[in-house]
Amino acid sequence: MLHQRTIADSIETSGVGLHSGKKVQMTLRPASENSGIRFRRMDTDPIKEVHAVAEHVTDTNLGTTVSQNDTSIMTVEHLLSALAGLGIDNVFIDLHGPEIPIMDGSAASFILLIESAGIQEQSAPKKFLRIKKNIRVEEDGKFAEFRPFDGYRLTFDIEFEHPMIQNELTHFSFDFSTMSFLENISRARTFGFLKDIESLRANNLALGGSLDNAIVLDDYTIINKDGLRFEDEFVRHKILDAVGDLYLMGHILVGEYYGYKSGHDLNNKLIRKLYADSSAWEEVEEKDIKEIPISYWTAALGKV
Repeated sequence: MLHQRTIADSIETSGVGLHSGKKVQMTLRPASENSGIRFRRMDTDPIKEVHAVAEHVTDTNLGTTVSQNDTSIMTVEHLLSALAGLGIDNVFIDLHGPEIPIMDGSAASFILLIESAGIQEQSAPKKFLRIKKNIRVEEDGKFAEFRPFDGYRLTFDIEFEHPMIQNELTHFSFDFSTMSFLENISRARTFGFLKDIESLRANNLALGGSLDNAIVLDDYTIINKDGLRFEDEFVRHKILDAVGDLYLMGHILVGEYYGYKSGHDLNNKLIRKLYADSSAWEEVEEKDIKEIPISYWTAALGKV
């Protein structure tokens, strides 16, 4: 049986917030069974806690923000994606600042951080959320959908009018039960367009953005000297974001997510629509599932 997981030891890092531009100190600490993922603002008096769940999402503009107890944590999706990829159910995340550090713009640094802390198996069984029927949200020609599937698969299509984002590079399907999250998804970085930077910063967004933590495109090409990590890194990063957004359900899915030009807003609306229909989902344990994410078994054997 697969059991819930936390990290084995506390571990600390620091970095810059993508949107706030502020330096943030962050510490991950072990948490007890059934605690979930909980952010703690250590720079407030008193310390305030934010439980990372979908109903606490308050902003989805260029990132996912969760808020509770009159405090907020911005840009949580990359760290949540790493936690989902390694099957971490319970952890405290202590922050001296309003935002998760962007690191290199992917989930890879968070994966390394968790690996360094170690993974601790707990006694309680791991829970999964099974999709029982199709649920879909759509808006302005974009949509996101849950479909029944005996495993966990994410499929995404993007569409941008740019010569570096061609048709054959705009579709990707990732199956957790047969493909490695660490190898295929975790290293894909966030991206943006040079023409948008001035307006973003005028609105106090992307103040910490740089070529060290994002792929930046001008009108014709990628301006990062080292180029791309994957030929289709853009669509892979959209899957990374979706994995993080969907982990706000508190469980890994047994089902398929399909996104067409979707983003943080539609992802959260999809979760809320799912929860509003009790006939569309059920909570299950590992014994009720045929296809388990491959990284969960390897992590259980200490081979993350």
